[in-house]
Amino acid sequence: MKRSITVFAFAAILTTNAFGGEPSKGEALFDAKCAACHIKTRPTPEKKKGLTAPPAMGVMFHVKAAFSDRKAATAFVSDYALNPSEKKAKCLPRSIRRFGVMPSQKGAVTEAELSLIADYLYDNFPSKGFRHSR
Repeated sequence: MKRSITVFAFAAILTTNAFGGEPSKGEALFDAKCAACHIKTRPTPEKKKGLTAPPAMGVMFHVKAAFSDRKAATAFVSDYALNPSEKKAKCLPRSIRRFGVMPSQKGAVTEAELSLIADYLYDNFPSKGFRHSR
């Protein structure tokens, strides 16, 4: 009986997160520490004008194109947030011209938080069927 309850509780947690319930820790951290600059949706033409940084889906499109495996991609996200540079950037040069290089997030986010954020980004972006505008 106890095992059935544990399995049911675990399934309920997974279902809640998958269908719009409580956000994961990574998503909650992204919302708190990253979403002020990096939006989670594809911007409308009107919204594009007010962007301060590339959307998460575009960022992860380029990260996944540059790194063939999850471990390397998430390590890059964590490192870049703390030690950004134009040389390391994976986005298009026009993005650097438009937004500049991301400011270091040292002191604003911990390595443990970045690990959760990077996993969340890797698992959720870009959305299925995403096509990057060149």
